[in-house]
Amino acid sequence: MEDADGRAPVSAANGASDRTLLVIGYGSLLSGYGLLAERRGGGSKLIARDAFAVRLRNARRGFAKPSSHGHYLAMDLEPVRRNEPILAHAGIDGIGAIGLVFDREWAELIARREEYDPAKFLELIALADAAGAGLGEFLLAIARRAGFDLLAYRVELFRLLGYTSPGYIFHPVPFADGRVAVAAIGSGYEGSGDPAVRSKRHELGMDRLLSMREAMEVRSFELDRAGQAGYFAECLLGGIHGLAVDDLMAELELETDWGRELVRRFSAAAPGELERFMRASSLDAARYGAQFTGVAHECLAALSPPAKNRGSE
Repeated sequence: MEDADGRAPVSAANGASDRTLLVIGYGSLLSGYGLLAERRGGGSKLIARDAFAVRLRNARRGFAKPSSHGHYLAMDLEPVRRNEPILAHAGIDGIGAIGLVFDREWAELIARREEYDPAKFLELIALADAAGAGLGEFLLAIARRAGFDLLAYRVELFRLLGYTSPGYIFHPVPFADGRVAVAAIGSGYEGSGDPAVRSKRHELGMDRLLSMREAMEVRSFELDRAGQAGYFAECLLGGIHGLAVDDLMAELELETDWGRELVRRFSAAAPGELERFMRASSLDAARYGAQFTGVAHECLAALSPPAKNRGSE
């Protein structure tokens, strides 16, 4: 988030430190409930040292990548205009996301949560260090050489590391002010970067991003519908902090069995979300108020159970 004069605030500037990692969250990382992985027993929880609201331009998200944490589809991200980068900024246009600043000590756990070999992630960070660059800047240079073509970028990354992941791969997300974050984006349907490693998206025929309604209609694998609803609730809870999640609300059918399960999961987790979020992002009340509106996004009204009409009782 930038100040009125366009400068990054102190907390956001921490993302440029060579001892921290600046990560863009756009799925379950949008909420404290998701960051702490409470639905999954907390085994993959992440604790950031700071967080701030962002918007992503030239980006769309949807369900496509089979989760490693259950039988459901996780969120994926892709550029609207191919061969152009996804950009992060503090304006009002674009999809809502979150900037998360992590101490380096969390690198292995971040990689493990995203199905990326932790040792290879540390190797990638070491290569960036050797080049005198932050991880985001290092990856951005690779992406530029690849013309921001996603497959070409993954091929270059594989040539560099001798490794690619069938799950998520880290991509650069530049800010207008010069900072560069990283985001975990699904190993693409078109290829993982190594012909010998078939991406999970390709394995299940996920050639495009799906809405929640479309995800619930998937028949290419045994879908855990309750798990899918629970994961989606983790994403939508980010709207409680003012993060724009209206793009995720498209085509929702809340009168279906899965729609009612979503409302139930969301309603159960919402009361404790603020406390969880502040704990997961190491924010106090003052910093939270400076970085987030704290006003629930209006689209979430659809998830509030309607009050009973006493006149009809």
